Amino acid sequence: MAEEPQSTGGEAPSEHADAPDREPLAEGGATLEEEVPQLDPEAEARRVAAMSFIRRLGDPILKSSATPVDRFDESLRRQVRRMAGIMGDAYGVGLAAPQLGLSQRLLVYRVGPDAPVVALANPELEWVSNDHETLDEGCLSIPGITVDVERPVYVRVRALDEDGETRMVEASGLEARVIQHEMDHLDGVLILDRTTRDERKRALRELREAERARERDQAA
Repeated sequence: MAEEPQSTGGEAPSEHADAPDREPLAEGGATLEEEVPQLDPEAEARRVAAMSFIRRLGDPILKSSATPVDRFDESLRRQVRRMAGIMGDAYGVGLAAPQLGLSQRLLVYRVGPDAPVVALANPELEWVSNDHETLDEGCLSIPGITVDVERPVYVRVRALDEDGETRMVEASGLEARVIQHEMDHLDGVLILDRTTRDERKRALRELREAERARERDQAA
């Protein structure tokens, strides 16, 4: 899926802002949780550590509306770097603060190996297109599951960056989808809430089957 340029603007895993380089996402693939390649032991350990910080389906904070960011200081900038590091180590392309148990209207994303990490605080959708597209979406908070989600293809978002400066983003394609997905997390909305009833039932069935398989493995 082609990426579009941005307009203007315990111990955590690696807290650097730059997520590791990797191949672009395949056309039509799961868009919010990258297909994890065969990893060397060190990279796999980082991925497992990163995933341990991410709240999973069933955690109450994932169904709650987050509070606005009101302090733009070094603590917030550290939080952005931490989120970016966890996102990269977990092989995600976006991450919202509630996924780490933080009730903040803050998200980070990175679409493409050469793109910078972008932080959006208190983001608001100013405009969305009438053109919609339905694609598979995955989520780091619901690992292993993808569902069809329909979203506008083009969006314009007004937000603040980690320094409190206004940031305007006009996005399309994957970037627009990632932003909308992460903004949903700030309002307690998950991909299971955005899909059809049949897709939701299928996803929940797959989750139950995966949980039973884990229980069998642990008992063996």
